[in-house]
Amino acid sequence: MGEFDFIARHFRPLAGEGAMELRNDGAILSLSAGQELVLSSDTMVENLHFLPDDPPETVAQKLLRCNLSDLAAMGAKPYRYMLNVSVPPGRHYDDSWFGRFASGLQADQNMFGLSLLGGDTTGSPKGLTLTLTILGTVPKGQALRRDTAKEGDSVWVTGSLGKAALGLQARKNRLDDPDGTLTQAYRVPTPRVGLSLYGIVNAAMDISDGLLQDSGHIAEESHVSITLYESLLPFSPAVRRHLEQWRETILLGGDDYEILLTCKAEREDDLQKHCQLNNVAVTKIGMVTAGRGVTMLDTNQQPISFSRTGWQHF
Repeated sequence: MGEFDFIARHFRPLAGEGAMELRNDGAILSLSAGQELVLSSDTMVENLHFLPDDPPETVAQKLLRCNLSDLAAMGAKPYRYMLNVSVPPGRHYDDSWFGRFASGLQADQNMFGLSLLGGDTTGSPKGLTLTLTILGTVPKGQALRRDTAKEGDSVWVTGSLGKAALGLQARKNRLDDPDGTLTQAYRVPTPRVGLSLYGIVNAAMDISDGLLQDSGHIAEESHVSITLYESLLPFSPAVRRHLEQWRETILLGGDDYEILLTCKAEREDDLQKHCQLNNVAVTKIGMVTAGRGVTMLDTNQQPISFSRTGWQHF
């Protein structure tokens, strides 16, 4: 099957308005009045972000949902996405594999209300590489930012932490995951799309590289200090079972794709009510103060010393 047959078979059914059925070199966009475009892009590489024997559907959904999480962190609504696929020869990434991959994308397109706009397909000298660029919309001037945390803000996080980091360990047969909860969290994150927090929170970003490191990004960009409290961090029962043995992995692990938020005291009730209305758990986990950097305090209120700060690509 040639490149254009490959595109027509698997990706043309995913194309929506503006994509011109993927028959041209580009696509056309038009935005409603008063809306701004939000763009974000993520690349997933075989054996780094997913394992070769992961189900194709979950690889597709993780790719799309990681990008959806970026939109959620900025308060943007999903609109369209572009997809680049680099396929290694002589592997199991065949027509059947990509049929299942496309079905995973289709399921999430239906769930989150967006469609494919275009992209590119190439060969790869090594592993499978997937790059997705997502486009979202937000009312003009209302995008949430990571450089606007204020001294005196409280720090909050949606959902719970640590499941994805342990899920990777389960996939590597380093710990038990009898009901598959941890593995599923690693394979298919839950982006917090739909929260409308502009005017409620001061700063936001999603947690992809780990709580400590991503808190550091907010602290650095906002020129503040953040203190986190281990005793306040939200963990599921499946994570708590492994807390003693895998403590640092849980506290530092990435791939949660929850939203890290800072909020001034007088808007805390609004934050909790809005999240409750959207069936999203939210937990206060720290404070923003004057200074620089991030400190996590243990249950005895002593600073925790870690061997690293979180995931680093370089």
